[in-house]
Amino acid sequence: MTRRFKLQTQVTVDGYMGGPKGEMDWMTFGWSDDLKAYADELVKPVDCIVLGRRLAEGFIPAWESRPEGEDEATIDWMNNTPRVVVSKTLTASPWKNATIAGGDLVETVNELKSRPGGDLIAYGGSGLVTSLIAADLLDELHLFVNPVAIGAGIPVFPTTGGHKRFDVVAARPFECGITVLRLEPKRS
Repeated sequence: MTRRFKLQTQVTVDGYMGGPKGEMDWMTFGWSDDLKAYADELVKPVDCIVLGRRLAEGFIPAWESRPEGEDEATIDWMNNTPRVVVSKTLTASPWKNATIAGGDLVETVNELKSRPGGDLIAYGGSGLVTSLIAADLLDELHLFVNPVAIGAGIPVFPTTGGHKRFDVVAARPFECGITVLRLEPKRS
C-alpha cells in the first residue's frame, strides 16, 4: 500500500492562501479545541512533512523556537518529524531533520510515496501547493476555510486551462468559525 499524500492549508472563502504580498492577517487564530483535535487526528499516520523552500525558511525556524501558545506535543511533533524540502536552488539542508529534494517534482513525490512508512503531509508554500495540485500528486486536500474573503492574493488552485474535479469527503464547521473541506481528486 502506498503512502497517502495530504495537504493541510488555511484558505479564504474566495480561494486564497495568502494576500497579494503573502499577507496572512486574515487567518483565524485561536483555534477551538475541536479543530485542534481534527488537526491532531489528521497527522497521526503522518511520518514525513513536505515543504517548499520559501515556506521552510520561516516554518522550520519558527517551530524550532518553540512558539508560545502551542502545546509541547505539537511542537515536538513538528520538530521531530522528518521534513523534505522541495527546492530547485538548495543543494544541502541548512536545517536539522530536513533533507532537500530537487529535480522533477512528480518523480520526487512518487519516490517518497513508494517508500515504506506512514503518510506524507504538505503545508505549503504556494508554489509547491499549486504544483502538487496541477500534477495531481495529492490524495487528500484538507482546506481550513476561514470565514473571510480578501478579493485578491495567492491562489490555492493553479490556472491549468481545464477543470480540476474533486469529491467532497467531508465539510465540517468548527467552533472557531473555520470550516474544513476534505476533498479527494477525481481520477479516471
